Amino acid sequence: MPDVIHLSSLAGSPLLDSAGERLGRVEDVIVRMDHGQGLPPVVGLKSRIGGREMFVPIDRVEQLGPDAVRVSTTKLNLAQFERRPGELLLREDVLDRSLINVATARLVRAHEVELVCEDGAWRVAGIDPSIRPRLWRLMPRRFRGHDTEHKQFIPWSDMEPFLAHVPTSRLKLATRRLRGLHPAQIADLVEAASHDEGEEILEAVGEDKELEADVFEELDDEHQVEFLRERSDKEAAEVLARMASDDAADLLLELDQDRRIPVLNQLPAAKQRKIRSLLGYNPSTAGGIMNPDFVTAPAEATVGEALARVRGSDLSPQQVSTVCVVDGQGKLVGTVSLAELIRANPDQKVGSIADALPTVSADADVPEVARVMTDYNLVAIPVVDAGGKPEGIISVDDILELLLPEEWRWRAGAARS
Repeated sequence: MPDVIHLSSLAGSPLLDSAGERLGRVEDVIVRMDHGQGLPPVVGLKSRIGGREMFVPIDRVEQLGPDAVRVSTTKLNLAQFERRPGELLLREDVLDRSLINVATARLVRAHEVELVCEDGAWRVAGIDPSIRPRLWRLMPRRFRGHDTEHKQFIPWSDMEPFLAHVPTSRLKLATRRLRGLHPAQIADLVEAASHDEGEEILEAVGEDKELEADVFEELDDEHQVEFLRERSDKEAAEVLARMASDDAADLLLELDQDRRIPVLNQLPAAKQRKIRSLLGYNPSTAGGIMNPDFVTAPAEATVGEALARVRGSDLSPQQVSTVCVVDGQGKLVGTVSLAELIRANPDQKVGSIADALPTVSADADVPEVARVMTDYNLVAIPVVDAGGKPEGIISVDDILELLLPEEWRWRAGAARS
């Protein structure tokens, strides 16, 4: 019996008894999915015997070969096949379907599934996404032989299958493994997937509400609207509430006009005020792209006190990377980076290390903002009102996203091999 065998060699092969007499035909290979428990073990075969779908336990199989499967007895007392929770049918649920390659953050299609025998137990070893196995399967079985060349083999340990179509409620996409990807990578996967697959990814990351919001921020406008369209106003508002205010304002404008006010009204009061303020600016000006969420510190505060403000903030790491330093009237004195705060003496006054860098007004256009940031090599620039008080922060990625061509993300194929 070989140590490695392929699903295409098993599916459709004859099922023989111990005397070599034909009992029926192998329809599929059944494995048990236990996330985090190693390679999925084969628990049995779905076979067609006498016109009925029967379950053949793997411990009744004497020989699992590329040309035929032989059981260990001439008499079988088999039960009607019934899928149990946690079980996956390799031919029906995996073959020619998309999976997530977690190692590369790409979608791949399983054109072959490889099984390996370890310590007497058969397990799923991996898949081949290349077109060669699919062409091989088109050949008549008697001419196939046993295709062992899989140059693009991907180990199952790197795979995460889509399971929403599997009628066993215990199976679901592993949120834990997706958390290891950057939100932009997950967004790439959503955009490269079918709508149902994208929904499954979002449902999985939805267990972590902050991650879900981060992923929505990274989605392009079309996909943001596509996946919010099927959610209620309350559910849509829950996503927007966790997004950065500037991104939430942009997304709100992408919704159908009759939904904008109802969704906005569902947001927390503080978030509503910030978004309503942003919506009052021309979207192609500094006011329209700034983020009103930032950290400030009085010039007379110590570095230690400023760091305490950063630690106490629930803003993202990017949003706290620049701290606005203000005087007693709230006017901007300068900015200080988080790195500078960490390096400084904790007892030093923040005002003494603040840089009096350029600022822009809310009505400055995008090219002007880009020019100033480029001239001074800034990763962020404050937006101030007529009285010199900070209203928001513009980061370099906000500018890049507006200045680069629409197709810059090449999302259509970025995450699909």
